[in-house]
Amino acid sequence: MDRREVDKILEVAMKMYTPENITELMPDEVFVFGSNPQGRHGSGAAKDAIDKFGAIYGQGIGLQGQCYAIPTKDMQKLEPLSLKEIDWHVENFLYFALRNRQITFLVTKIGCGLAGLSVDVIAPMFIGHPENVILPYEFVESIKMYELQEVLDECYPS
Repeated sequence: MDRREVDKILEVAMKMYTPENITELMPDEVFVFGSNPQGRHGSGAAKDAIDKFGAIYGQGIGLQGQCYAIPTKDMQKLEPLSLKEIDWHVENFLYFALRNRQITFLVTKIGCGLAGLSVDVIAPMFIGHPENVILPYEFVESIKMYELQEVLDECYPS
């Protein structure tokens, strides 16, 4: 392991949570935001993605500029995607992140703004995420509670 790899590991270890307000990125960082399949990035983190980090209007899924779009809301129906659909997109993202460990992915609270879903519904989709995926504080805390509840349910079945 060379010095650059060690520096990267230390940098990631120091970034425990996605910052609340991301205004700039390092060259090896990617802004992960909630989107819609239609790619209408008109407000919230999606608007920030277009304005600051190179998201492409009309592209609602995947890597674009220094961003990665995870669809959470259908703009045609004006409602959240199904949890199964969101989970599928999150799994694809996590696989992408696993194959691109040289990149640090800063995940915003996807699905919890305009899509209207709760942190406790979305956060567990990120359980087992690779180390180069940085989550919001609320997601990390929700995952801890979810995992604790699983252990309690296993130890004390009803």
